[in-house]
Amino acid sequence: MKAIVLDGINLPLTIKNVSKPKLKANEVLVKLKAAALNRRDYWIQKGQYAGLKFPIILGSDGAGVVAEVGSESEKEWIGKEVLINPSLNWGESEAAQSTTFHILGLPQDGTFAEYVSVPLQNLHIMPPHLTFEEAAAIPLAGLTAWRALFSRAHLKRGERLLLAGVGGGVASFALQWAVLAGAEVYVTSSKREKIRKALDLGAKAGALYTDKNWANKIHPNDGFDVIVDSAIGEGFNNYIELAKPGGRIVFYGATASGNLPELNARKIFWKQLSILGSTMGSPKDFHDMLAFVNKHQVKPVIDSIFPLAHAEEAVRKMDRSEQFGKLVLRVD
Repeated sequence: MKAIVLDGINLPLTIKNVSKPKLKANEVLVKLKAAALNRRDYWIQKGQYAGLKFPIILGSDGAGVVAEVGSESEKEWIGKEVLINPSLNWGESEAAQSTTFHILGLPQDGTFAEYVSVPLQNLHIMPPHLTFEEAAAIPLAGLTAWRALFSRAHLKRGERLLLAGVGGGVASFALQWAVLAGAEVYVTSSKREKIRKALDLGAKAGALYTDKNWANKIHPNDGFDVIVDSAIGEGFNNYIELAKPGGRIVFYGATASGNLPELNARKIFWKQLSILGSTMGSPKDFHDMLAFVNKHQVKPVIDSIFPLAHAEEAVRKMDRSEQFGKLVLRVD
């Protein structure tokens, strides 16, 4: 089969002929029609991710058709159009993932290929209103946004949300989920065009976080119920000020600095704030998200679609942070 292979840190993604995966019991082989990029793929290429191994077929998101099954009892799945939950071995607890949890695309070969093998339990029937490209865009970013908003921050209808760094895949889904859930959404970005696109998707207002006094420009009178961030960085202290009493600040990444800055602990306890970490999501989170997608006939925001062979070009676009929404690879 053809696959996009990463051979080492800072090397380009290249298309190669490799062996098709061999199935184990309770696994299925999916003939992929589309795959989607995530910032995770970029960090692996840069060598800034745990558990690196090479060569590796990247890609956590994919949609396609079941081609083979590992057990005779599962043959009814053959020919079904599916999307893949890339959250593997989550475990039994809804509170957090197990010690054996990992994400498709490292250490296990992923979806930037013509075929991928996954556990049967990680397959879901593709929503009929979506194309393969649209379905492939949802899993990792959509799940991450879903858990951060609803399982961790417990966002409710009518609450006010500040969504930092709108434009990337997770933030784009968080915007869509929150608007459809009836929240009042404010956004920040480094680019005016991304704020304009967020307003078109239902955001109430936005501010450039590159402006010195951005927090004052976007601050509602009584603050935000929920604040969602992926960067951390020195600006995190603004969230302590912007959160209303009883507010929840949730973050699912640390791309700016890797660590929280020195915080004003007195304001945290006096305002009774919750600072929450979140990553990926449980099988229940994925099921609930997919039910929401079907109920509201959600279509993800897709920035660009590339042929599989142009995966390196797609990653470089991500590197420049030019996209609004998801970058997708058409496999077939």
